[in-house]
Amino acid sequence: MSGRDLFCQPRRFGRGAALTLVFASVLVAGAATGSLPGPDRKSPAGAARSTAPTDRHEEVARAAAEAMATGESPTEAAERAVSRSGDRWGAVYSQGEYEEFEEALDGEYTGVGLWARRERDGQVEVTKVRAGSPAADAGIRAGDRLRSVDGEKVDGRPVTEVVSLLRGDAKDATAGTAVTVGLERGTRAWDLTLRRARLSTDSVTVRKLAGGITVIRISSFTKGSGDEVRTAAQQAPAGAGVVLDLRGNSGGLVTEAVTAASAFLDGGLVATYDVDGEQRALHAEPGGETTRPLVALVDGGTMSAAELLTGALQDRGRAVVVGTRTFGKGSVQMPSRLPDGSVAELTVGHYRTPSGRAVDGRGITPDLEADQEVLERAETVLSGLGES
Repeated sequence: MSGRDLFCQPRRFGRGAALTLVFASVLVAGAATGSLPGPDRKSPAGAARSTAPTDRHEEVARAAAEAMATGESPTEAAERAVSRSGDRWGAVYSQGEYEEFEEALDGEYTGVGLWARRERDGQVEVTKVRAGSPAADAGIRAGDRLRSVDGEKVDGRPVTEVVSLLRGDAKDATAGTAVTVGLERGTRAWDLTLRRARLSTDSVTVRKLAGGITVIRISSFTKGSGDEVRTAAQQAPAGAGVVLDLRGNSGGLVTEAVTAASAFLDGGLVATYDVDGEQRALHAEPGGETTRPLVALVDGGTMSAAELLTGALQDRGRAVVVGTRTFGKGSVQMPSRLPDGSVAELTVGHYRTPSGRAVDGRGITPDLEADQEVLERAETVLSGLGES
């Protein structure tokens, strides 16, 4: 994911005392793109929840508390403690970041409808504008340069800060509140005042190809996306193939990935995972479509919950996987609240595909390697599956 919509990728666990297990997915991208880390949550029905942090969580919390007692930054102290732990996926997030991520996981966010990235020279460029959004209605276009937000210059700032300014996090801004943006297009420079709005993430999109093939693209697993996948599969023409496009899918709610798997499986195992050595399992619901030809498209940006889904469909012989090797993010994180309200996530286990394959650090190898004309290859595969 080279650019970002101007809301943060899901990273928050739900409110309350219980700690929710998390599959964290970190978007690996350079500062030039301004991409953010963003974990996956998992809290499937019937899954046990931990009410006590691990020893490493306690160490991080202790470092944060000691820093707070001496007037230092608890978040920075926690970050140092996580770094010392050697946990590749361990991280510390501010309370505000987690709040934004929970909104995004719910499939909605408050914003103006812009995707943007930070270029190598530090300038922030609009990469996409959501149709029907305040930004689109105001005439903002992809390629426009974002100069300022409410009078604050954004050149050189991380996209995370630009996100915060546009959303009005410091003011707890809601839908309907105003934000003024400074823009440039060529030699023209101007200011616009936009009204923030509640927008949906549109994580699932559906389109039809020749021959009745249905392409279901899942950009992330947000609340309700699993049911959208199931509905799209049920509405596909009888006997026609389906392409499940998971390229660039950085993860999301694992429960939604399991629901998506249920659309194509008649119950059975989707994945196993361990938490501090205790083995647990995720199962599909019975009644899915098991005969329709199915191809899953993946690439190096297919991560975490999307890899979990891919591995299940591949191991159980339900889909032909086409593309390039997936990212390889298959570890389980547990979040815990720190004294200043920030959240630390540390790795407590890993998940495996139904056949027992480990994903973390390895990824999933496609059945058919293809890095160009991938959709065309998928159509060819589907035509062969339809004839068999």
